Amino acid sequence: MSNFIIFKTKIGSHFCNVSFYVKLMFMNYPTVKKAILQEEIKEGQACCVLCERRCVIKEGKTGVCKTRKNINGCLYTLVYGDISALEARPIEIKPFFHFYPGSKALTFSTWSCNFDCPWCQNWHLSKNAPNPGSACFIEPELMVEIAQQEKTDGLCISFQEPTVLFEYALDVFKLAKKKGLYNTFVSNGYMTLEALKLLKEAGMDAINIDIKGDKQVYKEYLGAREEVIWRNAKAAKEMGMHVEMVHLIVSGLNDELKKIKKIVEKHLKYLGPQTPLHFTRYFPAYNYHKPPTAISILEQAYTLAQKKGVLFPYIGNIPGHHGENTYCPHCYSLLIKRHGWQVVENYLTQNTCPFCGQYIPVVI
Repeated sequence: MSNFIIFKTKIGSHFCNVSFYVKLMFMNYPTVKKAILQEEIKEGQACCVLCERRCVIKEGKTGVCKTRKNINGCLYTLVYGDISALEARPIEIKPFFHFYPGSKALTFSTWSCNFDCPWCQNWHLSKNAPNPGSACFIEPELMVEIAQQEKTDGLCISFQEPTVLFEYALDVFKLAKKKGLYNTFVSNGYMTLEALKLLKEAGMDAINIDIKGDKQVYKEYLGAREEVIWRNAKAAKEMGMHVEMVHLIVSGLNDELKKIKKIVEKHLKYLGPQTPLHFTRYFPAYNYHKPPTAISILEQAYTLAQKKGVLFPYIGNIPGHHGENTYCPHCYSLLIKRHGWQVVENYLTQNTCPFCGQYIPVVI
């Protein structure tokens, strides 16, 4: 039974179930569109194939992310073009340090998330369910026009989990590519491989994946599987996307050096030494109120990654720290100096160190 309010009225000599018209009106909202990735299941249920939760959703209900609804046995996205935030921002803020340094991306988001992190930094977006009746709808064509008007170099879907904006991302990315703009995601990396492949085909150039911690953190706090994130990161790189990994080190959760060591080892195993690995400082937010990450922990993580063989480790959320800079792994020369999210100096004009000739994997 649908969760719409059902009552009957007489039209002529026939009785009509008004819930039908309510549903019809609901589906006429511009932000409500048929979901691309779904599978039919008996008795009006449908399985969402967008993320690896693979929610089985009953008639009238939504999945974990609250952005997919079962209407008459078919899944619909409730957030197509429903934009919750929009801003032109430096690509370094994502953080992407090896992808068009110094460029700007028109960054936007929608509502809700498929994870429920108690320490979420953007909880005012990720913890709110969408409402098609009060949505701020921006057509894909207009989004690309805004990117051009703001003189940005590309698009980035961020702030909350971009995977839930999937259908819109496909349309926007295709249009952006035609205009010579790049397309990026800042993601928790929990999409299905089917979704990842379609994003690549639509023109996604780069993905930044946030590592929440080890297997225990994913299981206890998120009800998710850690291995999916590493699988998707590896798959994205094999598809030809630029990949950078971010580990938000949260006080009292994943800040033990032995846990960080495991993250570093998996990074090397799945992505290799040349893929950037960022260690980012946490600050209290939402329902997690332990003190900010100790700077010493971040520095230990940075040094550990270097010793293990990560060629491009970084420290984030500490403006002015030397760990923000890019150094040549061969001659140790400073190649890109940053302060916060700004590029202060950039000595790279090609993909080689100008001082020793070492190859540097930076998209320029």
